[in-house]
Amino acid sequence: MDENRLRHSLAVGRKMVKIGKMQGFDDDELQELFILGYNHDIGYEFGENINHAKIGGEVLKNSGYKYWREVYYHGDINSSYESSFLDILNLADMQIDKDGREVGFGKRLEDIGKRYGFKSDVYVSASILIEKLKELK
Repeated sequence: MDENRLRHSLAVGRKMVKIGKMQGFDDDELQELFILGYNHDIGYEFGENINHAKIGGEVLKNSGYKYWREVYYHGDINSSYESSFLDILNLADMQIDKDGREVGFGKRLEDIGKRYGFKSDVYVSASILIEKLKELK
């Protein structure tokens, strides 16, 4: 992964801890949230953008990682899989830009649009996901 992706992953982990604290998670859960956030984009090391979540989930599943499903399904608007950790991961991921800055939903979506195109599947999916996440806040 490049330096920007590492900064993004670190910031997502930190944002997940912040969200977890607000939701009353205990110290062990906060540590798990950080580890999940830090590893959520590991699939970029082994694949392309379009399939990074699935690849990362499989890598972590094969390693025996407890929260591999959260990595596998993050950003997936069609998944029926649900967990509080997945919700927190998506909340954090959609507020941290590619360089690791906390920018909120609007600027994150704008960044995705500029990189992939405002009519791309990636942008449309992110738009739908953000609308769903706003209901969770």
